[in-house]
Amino acid sequence: MVYRRALHPELFDLQARRTDRHGDYEIEAWATPGGHVARFQTGGQVLTETVLDAGDHLPETGLVHALPCLGEKDYELEPDGKIGYVTTIQTESLTDNLYNATLREMEDFVRETGSLSHSWNDHAGVPCLTALDVQKYKREFHIQSYHLFGSNGMVLRTQSIFEII
Repeated sequence: MVYRRALHPELFDLQARRTDRHGDYEIEAWATPGGHVARFQTGGQVLTETVLDAGDHLPETGLVHALPCLGEKDYELEPDGKIGYVTTIQTESLTDNLYNATLREMEDFVRETGSLSHSWNDHAGVPCLTALDVQKYKREFHIQSYHLFGSNGMVLRTQSIFEII
């Protein structure tokens, strides 16, 4: 879901948080079990990306677009003011062996890069992971998310770009 406003942290099960200022923008990223929130702010304007397993408790005020995270999708938000936004979503179901290998690779990646992350076990006790990797540029902020869900071997990847126009 994409909002043209900030959302309150109490709406989410926050497990990790990072705030950065870079050039003319501020970014705040939150990791949740199986999801994330990214708030991009510049010149008094805000755009917030939420990727959650269940978002039916979130407000409708300021909601610009909601997109189910199934299969492969691209979305570009028509700029309104100073912020441009584009995202790509990909889901994949993996076998147990491939899921476990991917989980180990992502855990190594998190350790090597210092990416924002949260690990937990799902209802069946299977390891899961949320990882957020970011790149900051003068007028753009790139965020790649990886959400690994153990019981069904699903991996959700998103790649989003926030841009000052």
